[in-house]
Amino acid sequence: MKYITGFAAFWYDFIVGDSVVLAIGGAAVLVLGALLVHWDMRGVAEVALPAIIVGTLGLSLRS
Repeated sequence: MKYITGFAAFWYDFIVGDSVVLAIGGAAVLVLGALLVHWDMRGVAEVALPAIIVGTLGLSLRS
């Protein structure tokens, strides 16, 4: 059980690190991008995804 806990703690620290906002924003961009491409809305993805990335970075800098 010690190894599983250590493995989970490593991945949490690796993905989240210092900013939970960046981890959630990164996951949101990946999910939204996959959905938009699946729905054949690539034009919306070209505008929305960079805007979400810039917004997420702005939020992380404020905290």
